[in-house]
Amino acid sequence: MGSINPSLLHIGSTIGTLLMALMVIFIRLKASARPVTIRKIWIPPLGMSTGFAMFVVPEVRFPLWWAALAFLIGWFIFAYPLIRSTNFEQRDGQIYAQRSKSFAFILLGLLLVRTLLHEFINSYVSIPQSGGLFFILAFGMIVHWRFFMYKRYKVMTSSETQSLKS
Repeated sequence: MGSINPSLLHIGSTIGTLLMALMVIFIRLKASARPVTIRKIWIPPLGMSTGFAMFVVPEVRFPLWWAALAFLIGWFIFAYPLIRSTNFEQRDGQIYAQRSKSFAFILLGLLLVRTLLHEFINSYVSIPQSGGLFFILAFGMIVHWRFFMYKRYKVMTSSETQSLKS
């Protein structure tokens, strides 16, 4: 099996991450035109969970406490700006995500912080391990953000149900 130059791998992963971030921004902007559903809230983290298959490869593995720390950093720190920028509104009896002017800037800011952290972390662990760590960090961030969205959605749908019963 051939080897890939680590600097090319690093440049390629940075460009790939930037393209993914731009794609997420585009998708989120389009998503605000369609009603929110429980399915639309939970499918992204469920789809992302397939990424845990990367840990089948021994080169990606690291101590469990590193994974727990990465998940908690994603959960408590990186999810916070996304949670703050996510609001719902009711229109025509359905719930929609409000477009946030700051969402794109928040996502790009998180990408910048992640890239800087990646540079620091790469000096201590291998590229596959740092990829695994940042995957777990992102997973913690997404799960917390979507959990928040789900709770907000349930509150809005139950208040809508209560108002219909009155």
